[in-house]
Amino acid sequence: MAADIPSEVSDMQINGVSEIMDLLHIDVESDVEIKPHREDSLCSRNVLRKQRNWERQIAAKKSKRKEEKQRRKLNRELDADSPQFTKRVMKAITKERLAEAQSTGPKLCVDLSMTDCMSDKEISRLAGQLRRLYGSNKKAAQPFHLFLTDLSQDSRLYRECIRMNDGFLNYTMDITEESCLDLFHAETIIYLSPDAEEALETVDVDKVYILGGLVDESIQKKLSFSRAGELSVRTARLPIDEYMVKKNNTKNFHSKVLAVNQVFDILLTFCDTGSWTEALQTWFPQGKGYIIAPVPAKHTLDNTN
Repeated sequence: MAADIPSEVSDMQINGVSEIMDLLHIDVESDVEIKPHREDSLCSRNVLRKQRNWERQIAAKKSKRKEEKQRRKLNRELDADSPQFTKRVMKAITKERLAEAQSTGPKLCVDLSMTDCMSDKEISRLAGQLRRLYGSNKKAAQPFHLFLTDLSQDSRLYRECIRMNDGFLNYTMDITEESCLDLFHAETIIYLSPDAEEALETVDVDKVYILGGLVDESIQKKLSFSRAGELSVRTARLPIDEYMVKKNNTKNFHSKVLAVNQVFDILLTFCDTGSWTEALQTWFPQGKGYIIAPVPAKHTLDNTN
């Protein structure tokens, strides 16, 4: 009898331990089943987010390469059509042409009053866009009289423009802390916004055209349109709906929001050719999801001679 008792106790202990191990085994298996599922879900979201960011970067690079290719093509055409001068002579000719534009050319302001809502990265991008805008104006046969308004010398953008853009302080343009309303009568101003109802039909030398100084990431819904409302000035948009249609793409992405220099290149080409079709076809980025319509909805807006 004395020998049987330890055996029974031992069996009970073994069974108890076994039951505890079974419970522990169940909990462990349960954890193993749940945790990988959560980790897989997080990994999937991270992978999708990284893939979307990568796709956006690729689209932006393709659009930039296309713009640079078009710009080089136009430069070659200009070089072929013009006599060969030395760099010094060409610089003098350009300076004279820009000086003349400040007297007789159409006026265009970049409104920089909204840069406070932008990140440092976005400020750098805007500084680069202003450099490209000025570069296009220098090469234009009919340049604009350019103004940078609401740009104070103690602002982040001013410092970034000096850092990034060689010779920024010598640009042939008017740089001022004043607003467009301080410089021009409200009735002469047309603020360009993608949210405006009226389509821009032509560029009038007696009008002043305003571009909102923003970059894509920082654009809030109808921000430039709201700014125009604060100024109580007329608004207009590029005639994208009149000359372009949405194209099918896998992402179903369509946007009419353009960089400052892209809008400016479109205006320059229209002034040079009188054709919105040519201007939009040349400079509207393919990645925005639009193509020129086979028959423009309002082809009468084209002013081609």
